[in-house]
Amino acid sequence: MSAKIISGKEVAETIRKELKVEVDELKEKYGVTPGLVTILVGENPASVSYVTAKQKAAHELGFYSIQDNQPADIAEDALLALIEKYNNNPAIHGILVQLPLPRHVNETKVLYAINPDKDVDGFHPVNVGKMVIGERCFLPCTPHGILELIIRSGAQTKGAEVVVVGRSNIVGKPMVNLMLQKRAGGDATVTVCHTSTKNMVEHTKRADILIVAAGRPKVITADMVKDGAVVIDVGVNRIGKTPEGKAILCGDVDFDAIKEKASAITPVPGGVGPMTITMLMKNTVQAAKQAAGL
Repeated sequence: MSAKIISGKEVAETIRKELKVEVDELKEKYGVTPGLVTILVGENPASVSYVTAKQKAAHELGFYSIQDNQPADIAEDALLALIEKYNNNPAIHGILVQLPLPRHVNETKVLYAINPDKDVDGFHPVNVGKMVIGERCFLPCTPHGILELIIRSGAQTKGAEVVVVGRSNIVGKPMVNLMLQKRAGGDATVTVCHTSTKNMVEHTKRADILIVAAGRPKVITADMVKDGAVVIDVGVNRIGKTPEGKAILCGDVDFDAIKEKASAITPVPGGVGPMTITMLMKNTVQAAKQAAGL
């Protein structure tokens, strides 16, 4: 029997409907409109696409939103000054600087310059630290989206064996932390695998829930997955183009083979991807509520 498909597109749509109700209530009852600025440095096509999608989502939810485009040769000090301007703007509750940045700009310095109360990407060390100790904070968007997919799919995490493949600061490390925590969607026993892991299959075959963020196409094959596992594929890999020039995408797992073994699996595209922007919107609504003392 084929696995249940966990549609990130459908879950994201449900969450956005919930957020729209919250946004309308904030406006009507409290006179608060969530404000988001996305700062784009240069004209990287992928980055342009990402910020366009983020602004579209913000507009549809009724946010006050600003798209601030800056030239690729902007001085680091000028970019830091721009961030400080938005830090001091009470109409802006969330600040997102689209990565990657040009080489002459120190990304760490830029991310640290964002007020943690407006860090809706969840990358500032203050928010990372709060996440680790289980305090309320802005969770990084992709891991937060994965958590929502797991919870809303009905997968049991308490006491489950969870294996995370990948140890990046953006997905792997925060995902491990979230699955460990004593709360809904957590309470799991977690193993993390990476490029130096020996006999990876011994770990992945134990997983009740397998989360793969390796960044390599189809690195996880069917023989590496336990029957009945829940498989969350975070990877988005371009492996070619159609005759019409459209990119052909695949994940980090061999979807066609694994869907015959897993109990549930996310597709690529349409799985984790749609959740990331939605959780950015959720964090911005949370930031607006916090700023208003709600």
